[in-house]
Amino acid sequence: MPPITATTTAPASLHGWRLFSLLALLVIVATALALLWQPQLVEALRSAIRVTARTSFALFLLAFLASSLALLVPSPTTRALLRERRFFGLAFAFSHLIHGVLILTYAQLFPELFWNGRSAATNIPGSVGYLFILLLALTSFPWAMKALGGRGWKALHSTGSWVLAVIFCLSFYKRIPMSPGYVLAFGLMFSAIVLKLVAKLAQRVRRNAQPARTSLATAR
Repeated sequence: MPPITATTTAPASLHGWRLFSLLALLVIVATALALLWQPQLVEALRSAIRVTARTSFALFLLAFLASSLALLVPSPTTRALLRERRFFGLAFAFSHLIHGVLILTYAQLFPELFWNGRSAATNIPGSVGYLFILLLALTSFPWAMKALGGRGWKALHSTGSWVLAVIFCLSFYKRIPMSPGYVLAFGLMFSAIVLKLVAKLAQRVRRNAQPARTSLATAR
């Protein structure tokens, strides 16, 4: 979720904090509709938890793949996606904040349902994920980059993004027996990871090829 300072050609209403505000509003509306759709509170909370899990996943994918898509499929759309990656990442953090609040509410109101088949150990991946989301969100501003230094900031955000990607992937995988829909979610996350690795490989090949081209030009 890096800070972006480049000038954008996107409409002002879809740029920067206005983009974040729009995405946050959509998450709030989707959550409210999910809560109001179900007459019983327990089902309303479950529905809202599922909705915010999906909005968080979609926003995370956009932030996670922005640089890879811009590298592999350069176009005005992918460049705009990369330009706004910071705000997609912050919108993801906001969506998952609501997701976490809903889970805590569900656990407080219906502890017997929440802890059924669950142990403290099963909450560890989610807790680690939330820790990284907090760190990434707090360091998604220019002052944080200056405080951490370019190398430290990049290491934190790269590590955090990969940790979250793996947590999403494992979470979807273990839920496949619960619903066929998780096959699609797992497939999307696994494909995103593969695409990210391909983009990193392509970037490395380009970097290694650059000195060779320079040497050849010099020899001529």
